[in-house]
Amino acid sequence: MIVESSADHRTLVLGQFMTEGANGNGSVLASQAHEQLQRLIETCPALLHTGRGDGWLDYFNRGWLAYVGATLEEVCGWNWINYIHPDDVDGFVRAWKDTVASGQPLVAESRVRGADGHYRWFLHRKVAVRDEQGIVIKWLGASVEIEERKRAEEALRRSEHYLTEAQRLSKTGSFVWNTATNELTWSEELFRLHEFDLTTKPSLELALTRVHPDDRPLLDRTIGVAASSGQPLDVDFRLVMPNGSIKHVHVVACIVGQKSGGFEYVGTGIDVTASRLAFQEIQKVKDQLHKENIAFREEIDASSMLEEIVGSSEALRRVISQVAKVAGTESTVLITGETGTGKELIARAIHKRSARANRPFIRLNCAAIPPSLIASELFGHEKGAFTGATNRRQGRFEMANGGTLFLDEIGELRAETQIALLRVLQEREIERIGGGAVIPVDVRIIAATNRELPSAIEEGKFRQDLYYRLNVFPIHAPPLRHRKDDIPLLVTYLIKRFAARAGKNILHIAKHTLDRFQTYEWPGNIRELQNVIERAVILCDSDTLQIEDSWLQAGKCQAVEERVTLDSSLDHREREMIEAALTACKGRVAGASGAAAKLGIPRTTLESRIKSLGISKQRFKS
Repeated sequence: MIVESSADHRTLVLGQFMTEGANGNGSVLASQAHEQLQRLIETCPALLHTGRGDGWLDYFNRGWLAYVGATLEEVCGWNWINYIHPDDVDGFVRAWKDTVASGQPLVAESRVRGADGHYRWFLHRKVAVRDEQGIVIKWLGASVEIEERKRAEEALRRSEHYLTEAQRLSKTGSFVWNTATNELTWSEELFRLHEFDLTTKPSLELALTRVHPDDRPLLDRTIGVAASSGQPLDVDFRLVMPNGSIKHVHVVACIVGQKSGGFEYVGTGIDVTASRLAFQEIQKVKDQLHKENIAFREEIDASSMLEEIVGSSEALRRVISQVAKVAGTESTVLITGETGTGKELIARAIHKRSARANRPFIRLNCAAIPPSLIASELFGHEKGAFTGATNRRQGRFEMANGGTLFLDEIGELRAETQIALLRVLQEREIERIGGGAVIPVDVRIIAATNRELPSAIEEGKFRQDLYYRLNVFPIHAPPLRHRKDDIPLLVTYLIKRFAARAGKNILHIAKHTLDRFQTYEWPGNIRELQNVIERAVILCDSDTLQIEDSWLQAGKCQAVEERVTLDSSLDHREREMIEAALTACKGRVAGASGAAAKLGIPRTTLESRIKSLGISKQRFKS
């Protein structure tokens, strides 16, 4: 229901657009315009209202009255307060009174109850109408429903709150970076991550002040490449906090557009400190397990050899005396002797009688590792150092730290590896392949060889300075033919050992078999004797051990045959690795992106092996 207003009131409602007292045609036209304007106000979809200069609301149009479902008398004056949400009344009334007192426009929001009983959000605007003296004589107001906007804003606030909480819980901050202006926009979590106050204006220069000095060059290069090329960002670095603590951060970002001659990146910065420390701990345990696993495998391998140095011959007594004298020192020992004479047993005896007995004894057969991999085995490598290096790996020097490293077949080392080994012996520090960090090591070296190193030096195959470094305390392991008095003891010991393993009871050895053992030259030495007895025990069906003469005649040929097979296998493996590197580098050998760098060996060495193995580089070039 619309309550009719007086002519004077309608004039004020219309903003005094018409002048009372006009006559003639002007009066008719004014009346018609008045009626049209009144009709427009009443039918307008906007919710309009007016008030007196003192704030008393005296008029609400048809739209307002229909919305609240009330008469003009029920809402005029200050009755409209009854339709405002209780939580909004105090604030809205205070704002309206302040507006009336100041005469300034009002812009405010509140919830208004509709005829259906539901509250909806409205935006209210009121402006003053003044007389010639500037006194407010009327207030004109309009209200617009903003329910959908408020819902959208609330949804956005919830979404932002959830995002902020998710970033806080996951320690993941987000940012926007304009490369042209270096302008940065950070989420709250990035402020927390860098430990800057939320009022601080973020900038690239400010962020870089927190970066660890050792990581700054890498980050500067990465940022430079991103700014010039638009490539995605993916980088790890450390932050140094004001209290000196370290945080590990992983940043990823990609461009979402170009602005003012630059790129606009959107990305995340993730605090990975906890996971990095956990990974380092896992890696430490993994390295230790790897070290123990290798040592365990070597112990198993060693179980096929003599557990004890058995014998009482003069030649063996000299060796045992030398072991006793050198074991308590830190001197480097070079053990020479033919293959199978028990050089590793001597090395283990030295280690067990030294102050390092409770520390690792790590062995490496230099002849069993391809030349291209020997440096990695000795010194370790970083992830990505060469093709196939999918993880960081400790070398034998690190595994043996605090203990003893036994380098068997030292005479088989290539020249470049000899140089690296000499440097370790001099400096007592190593560098992993593909890494720049210097790692100190405390390792005692015991080397062994069946080659005549002085002859190798004359032929230019072994470095003289390395020989002098290794040959501090030489021990010569005598061949079995020079200690034949020990053969009966050795045979008895070995029969007992292998018979127990096979579950047999062998009490005797045939006389012609023992005589044959003592007259045979044993080119394979103790290892050959061990193999012959193990075979005889397996085939023995009585309590007396005997052998066939043909077993000893074929011994030398068989050893040569096994060596040829081993060499062929190693060559095949080395060829595969070199060809894989050449394929990845498209036939290129030299340079930072060449095959030599990927394999971690000098270019000249790789060229030599390519030539030696008959590999054609041309077929790898695209």
